Parts: sequence; C-alpha cells; structure tokens
Amino acid sequence: MTDEHHHRPDRVADTGPRLAPLPEDEWDPATRQLLAPIARDADGRLPHVFTTLVRHPGLFRHFLPFGSHLLRDGRLTDRTRELLILRTAHHTRAGYEWGRHVPLARAAGVTDEEIRRVGAGPDAHGWTPADALLLRAADELHRDARLSAATWSALAADHDEAQLIEITMLVGQYHMVAFFLNSAGTRLEPGYATETLPAPGEPGADAAEGAHGHV
Repeated sequence: MTDEHHHRPDRVADTGPRLAPLPEDEWDPATRQLLAPIARDADGRLPHVFTTLVRHPGLFRHFLPFGSHLLRDGRLTDRTRELLILRTAHHTRAGYEWGRHVPLARAAGVTDEEIRRVGAGPDAHGWTPADALLLRAADELHRDARLSAATWSALAADHDEAQLIEITMLVGQYHMVAFFLNSAGTRLEPGYATETLPAPGEPGADAAEGAHGHV
C-alpha cells in the first residue's frame, strides 16, 4: 500500500453523511423544478448525489447541464466514458461514484472481469491496447494533471480533437464530483451498495499505482 492510500480512506467514518440528501418533503417549488429532469431510481427516489448537491441551487443549476452533456451527449463511446470514470473513481476512492457507474459500465459492454481489473491498472494482463491507453490517460491526468506527449499522440490516432478535449474534461469532472461526494460523505443507495470499490491492497492494484508513481 502506498503512502497515498493512508491519506485516502475508502469511506467516511460511519456516523452519517456530513451533508444529508434534502428530503422530498422539504423541496420548495424551485428545488422541484431543478430536480425534475433527473430520472428516479427503481424505488422512486432520486440519487443522493443530486438531492445533496441541490442544497446549493445556484451551482446545481449550472452543474447539471454540463454533467448531463458529458454523460449522455458526449462524443466518446459509452465504453470509453465508463472506463475513464471507473478508473477515476478507483483513484479517488469514491465508492459512491464507483457504485453508480458499474451498472452503466456493464450496459456499455464492460464485462465483470474487466470491471474488477480496472483497479489493477493499464498494465494488467487482458486489456486491449486501446483500453490500456484509456486507463493510462486517466492515471496521467490524476497524477500529473496532464497527458504525456506519448499518450496524447496515441489517443489522437483514434480520437478527433473534440474527443481529446472531452477525455480531459470528463476525467476532471469526475475528480470534482468525487471531491464533493467523499467530503460530503454521500452514501450509496441500497440498490447500488453491492458494487464495492476495489480495495487498494487487492492483487495488482498497488503494483499498478506504484508503477505509475490515484482517482
């Protein structure tokens, strides 16, 4: 386990979230309007990330279109997007982000074995060169706040300018969301709680992170 992991606990102490989701019976008309575009989960409730972030309605109003564009209307393939997000969630130890995106990754064609392998990083056996490149891009952005010349050049062989921009913005967006979720102590909804974030000490994870020098 690297020193970095000592400073990135997997979860907030189980004393409840620092910021609780705003209960529906406390939504005023403006809050209901802000939350209206968001799809409800199978239990009829909205995801905690949104009902917590809406406590800052001015920010929420601008955040939602940007995040929704990256998630639903972006230029990257669904598989590309979800691999980048899962690697980012692993680096930042964002259990909520991981739990909500594992089902999206499966829907995008990422297998359960590949999902488990995300924690081992780009050098793990079994990745295609294209998938390993995406994980390496997420690693570099996390570690160095930039893509190396070699990684940029390799990505540019298969991605246009808009997609290259989107790769960097997507990883940055999900770092930002992880900072909020981890700091607020946002809890996964029961229907997603079975999707456990791979532990840093699981086989391959520490070796891969050490080799590249965290989401």
